[in-house]
Amino acid sequence: MNEFQDRRTMQEIVLNARTVAIVGLSASELRASYFVGYYLQRHGYRVIPVNPNEERVLGEQVYPSLRDVPEQIDVV
Repeated sequence: MNEFQDRRTMQEIVLNARTVAIVGLSASELRASYFVGYYLQRHGYRVIPVNPNEERVLGEQVYPSLRDVPEQIDVV
């Protein structure tokens, strides 16, 4: 696969995804991970925070690992 095909594949995955798990999502509004999660939520994505050091982020329950997430994840 060439670079163009890889880019197209990634774009299709992101555009069709509805549920995004963010590993390391922080509750600190100053962290880049928080901004990314906030942005995705505001644009209609279901954000699943994964971080063993948090309980709730962006109003969502946080899971300690990807294995603990009980629902399907489209993109990590």
